[in-house]
Amino acid sequence: MKNALNWFEIPTTDFDRAKDFYQAVFQAEMETLEMPEFDQVMAFFPSDQQEGVGGSIVKSPDATPSQTGSIIYLNGGDDLAQPLARVEAAGGKIAIPKTALGPHGFFATFTDTEGNLVGFHSPN
Repeated sequence: MKNALNWFEIPTTDFDRAKDFYQAVFQAEMETLEMPEFDQVMAFFPSDQQEGVGGSIVKSPDATPSQTGSIIYLNGGDDLAQPLARVEAAGGKIAIPKTALGPHGFFATFTDTEGNLVGFHSPN
């Protein structure tokens, strides 16, 4: 097994607000896929699924944003300070600022516009 994780979904209540938030934080467009047969809509984070893990934001009857449970750590690039600096301007709130993990890089957590607790990780 190359990766323990191969897909993730971050739940939303206001899909357009969440999409705008993550596009602003990552400064990237997210492709939308509507699946009316499941009463679901998704927008995909940029990824190379051949080499890594993919994921999306999702709005569906089964998706409920949460501050508890598993935390997904998104790729903060070379330095997570850059996307983290865009979190509050996009409507989120920083929970734990950039924090050193010794030889394992850095992490930070934030609450997105939907109320999910999400993290960033980066080498620098």
